Order: sequence, then C-alpha cells, then structure tokens
Amino acid sequence: MELHPAKVLIDSFLESLVTEKGYSDHTCRAYRKDLKDFFSFLAQPWASGSIHQKRTHSVAPQQVDAGMLRGYLSLLHRKHEKTTIARKLSAIRSFYKFLVKKGIILENPAEFILTPKQNKTIPVYLSVDEIFRLLDSIQTDTLLGLRNRAIFETLYSSGIRISELAAMDISDVDFSAALVRVFGKGHKQRIVPVGEKALAAITAYRAQLQKQAEPEAVKSGPLFLNRFQKRLTPRSIARILKKLVGAVGLLTPISPHALRHTFATHMLDAGADLRAVQELLGHKSLSTTQKYTHVSIDRLMETYDKAHPRK
Repeated sequence: MELHPAKVLIDSFLESLVTEKGYSDHTCRAYRKDLKDFFSFLAQPWASGSIHQKRTHSVAPQQVDAGMLRGYLSLLHRKHEKTTIARKLSAIRSFYKFLVKKGIILENPAEFILTPKQNKTIPVYLSVDEIFRLLDSIQTDTLLGLRNRAIFETLYSSGIRISELAAMDISDVDFSAALVRVFGKGHKQRIVPVGEKALAAITAYRAQLQKQAEPEAVKSGPLFLNRFQKRLTPRSIARILKKLVGAVGLLTPISPHALRHTFATHMLDAGADLRAVQELLGHKSLSTTQKYTHVSIDRLMETYDKAHPRK
C-alpha cells in the first residue's frame, strides 16, 4: 500500500469540500486545523495505537486505526468540551470517508467511533421587551447610528446569520417585495422576508450615506459600510453589538447570533410553523430548528389546557 503524506491528502480533501460541496473558506480552515492537530498528535512518541514503536516521524493517514483515534479522543476529553471533541471527530470521519470514496483506503477507522453525547443547552435569546429596548436605544442622529439601527433591525427582522448580513450587497434588497437575498452555508442562496421597520431603517441609512459618501459607494456594492466606506465585517458588527448591550444595561450577555435565536424563538412563540422557521433560518435539518421549541413549552401547555377536553 502506497503511503501518501497527510498534507497531500488533506489538501485534496479540502479541495473537494470547496468544489463538490461549496464549503466556505472559514469551514475549510477549521477542517484543516482539526486534521492538522490530529496528525500532530500521532507524530508524538507517546501516542497510543497499533504502531507500537516510538515514532519520530509523521504517520500516514493509511496507517491510522481505531485504536489511535481512541487515544486521541482520550486526550481531548481531558482538555476540551464535548462540542469541540464532536467537531474534531466529525472532521476526521469526513476525511476518512473521502479516502474510502477515492479508493485510497478500504475502511474508515472513525466509522464506528461514537460521537460524545452532547449536553442540551438552551439558546440564549432576548425577550420581546429586551429586544425592543435594545433596538430603540440605538441613536440615529449620525450616519453610523443609522447604520447600526439598520443592521440590528435587519438581523432581528429576518433571522439571517451575521456572516450573511455582512456579505449582502445593496442589490440583494428588494424593497418593493420586502425580501432580501442571502447566501448561506455552502454558498446556498435563499430569499427571506424582512419587516417594514428594517426596510425603513435601511432606507434611512442609505439616504444619509448618499449625502456623505462617494457616489460609487452608494449605487452598488456592500449594503453596510464601515467608516472607511469598505464592507463591514462580522467581527466589527459583534463589537458594535457588545457596546450597545453594555450601554443599554441588558443583563443577558448576547452575541449577534443571539439575535438569530431571538428571531426563531419569537416566531415559534407567536405560532409560526416549525418547518417555515426552518426554511427562514436556512437550516438543513429540522432537528437543528427544534432546539428553539423548548422555550415555547409554556405556550404549548396553555394551548393544551384550553383545548383538551379531559385534562
């Protein structure tokens, strides 16, 4: 059996993720790091597995067996949360699935390794009063204030990801139809409704931008700009939100993703269909959307108490 260096096979695997599955650069970087960490572990003399001699050189992917994997997971359990371990194992499993598909190996050594059971966590979200308080606290007497109001009105109104919002161009907003076009994970396009308040906030921001910015920065290009008239990044949006949350005195520490949780929670609380919310969020699996249903238990119990004839 010809032994290919890990780097060569990892590069080929990551290229397939981009060309065949449309994975983002961010996801591919995460996969590369997880696989690099695994093979760095295997290169250590004390790494457990079926190759018993001391290792002073790297191990080829074809030499890896389930015993080595279990040794690596044992090490991870001492240092990392279950979610991190599950993600790293998923990357390794996908990599070996690719090698089997290409005929480089016959069996996937990670196929029967169990994923650590995840602790069920409640998504962080804001109440209706809290999100209204946050949005209404954003001052709109400056261009940046108008922009910030438009950003967070849009995030809460549509439930889109922060990365999707940052990537939007002005041409992605259909003001007449009250729709926005976003490109989600895997560069998949979807059309999402957006509310009147968000559209009004975007209109106000772009109108003021037209007065202050260069003409070419207004007619086309990014929807939301930084002070240098360049595309605003997700990291910058997160920093802006952190300041706003601190200024308004909210007790719940939230990230931009918490606005997505808030959107989903409020939609389900108001009676929206679970599959409709799945479509709006761009979730591939319904089980991903179901994590928001726990917050609606009170509403479900109230409905049950009112409707069931024999309580």
